[in-house]
Amino acid sequence: MISTGNQVKVSKTAYIRPLDFKKGRVEMAHGGGGRMMMQLIDSLFLTAFDNDMLRQMNDQACFAVPAGRMVMSTDSHVVSPLFFPGGDIGSLSVHGTLNDVAMSGARPLYLSASFILEEGFPLADLKRIVESMAKAAQQAGVSIITGDTKVVEQGKGDGIFITTTGVGVVPEGLQISAERAQPGDKILVSGTLGDHGIAILSLRENLTFHTTIQSDTASLHELVTCMIEAVPTIHVLRDPTRGGLATTLNEIARQAGVGMMVYENKLPIREQVRAACEFLGFDPLYIANEGKLVAICPAAAAETLLQTMQAHPLGSEAAVIGEVIEDSHHFVQMETSFGGQRVVDWLSGEQLPRIC
Repeated sequence: MISTGNQVKVSKTAYIRPLDFKKGRVEMAHGGGGRMMMQLIDSLFLTAFDNDMLRQMNDQACFAVPAGRMVMSTDSHVVSPLFFPGGDIGSLSVHGTLNDVAMSGARPLYLSASFILEEGFPLADLKRIVESMAKAAQQAGVSIITGDTKVVEQGKGDGIFITTTGVGVVPEGLQISAERAQPGDKILVSGTLGDHGIAILSLRENLTFHTTIQSDTASLHELVTCMIEAVPTIHVLRDPTRGGLATTLNEIARQAGVGMMVYENKLPIREQVRAACEFLGFDPLYIANEGKLVAICPAAAAETLLQTMQAHPLGSEAAVIGEVIEDSHHFVQMETSFGGQRVVDWLSGEQLPRIC
C-alpha cells in the first residue's frame, strides 16, 4: 500500500474538503498520517494503481515467488523539468526501474513506489504524474503493489522525487552479467543515442529544431525477451542511462577486465542530436538514454541478435557498433571516422544535471 505508517481509517461522518485537482496544492497534512493523507491515497494513488494487493492497504505486499532466481533493483528519479517531450518523471520512474531489472534477463513482476512531495506542489501535476505511472506500468504488464508518501516543507524539496523498486525473476540457467564480456564479442546498441538527454536539455535551453527531439523512455523487457529467445548466449545487457554509452562501456570493461573498440561511423545518432551536441559542446557518447540498451554477445551470434532486435519496434534502429578486445588497461577506444583512434574515458565531472 501507500503507507501511512499506521492503520488510519477516515470516519464516514468526518468532513474533509474534496481534493481540488485543478487548483489545489500539496499540504503538509497530506503526509501526516491522518485523514487528509488517507484521502490523498484513496482519491489518487489507489484509484490510479488499483490492484488486489495494493487494495489490502497493508504496510507491505505479499506475493508468491515463481521458479527461478529473484532480481531486485531500486532507483530514485529527480528529473528536471518534470514533463518533457515523450514522457515525464512518472513514466520515467517506471521504465527506468523495469529496465534495470530486465538487463539481468529477468521478467519484471512488481514495483513499489515512494513519493517525496514538496509542500505547495500542484495537485494537478501530481495527478498527471501518477496517472502517467499507472499507464506505463499497465502497458508493461506490471503492478505497483506497495509504496510510501512523505511531504517536506516548502523550500526543502524540489517539487517531487520518486523512488521505485522492482522485482523480477530470471529463468534457471540464464546468466547475463557484465563480467562475462570476452575478447572477440560484438557490441550492439538497440537504437539512436542521446535522445533523452537532448530532449531534456532542449527544454532547459529553449532550443528549437525542425522536428521535436523526444525522449526515448520506454520499458525494454519485451525486447529483451525476444533477444534471449533468439540468442540465449548473450553475455551482457546494460541500459546506458546516466553518463551515456561511454560510461556504460567503461563500467563493463572494468568489471570484465577487457578493453572495447567502438567505431564512430557505426554509432546511430540522430542529426538533430548531433547538431545540438556540437552547438552546446557536448559529446553524444555521454548523453543519457532511457529506452536503449547495450548488448554484448559472441561474434557468431551477432547477426542473429541484430536481426532480432531490428524486428522489434524498440530495436528497429539497432546496430553493431564495436567489439570487445584484450587490453590490460581496460580502455574503451574509438576508431574515428577519419581513421584515427582516441580513448573514450570516464566522464569527468557532471555533464547534464537532473536527467533521470
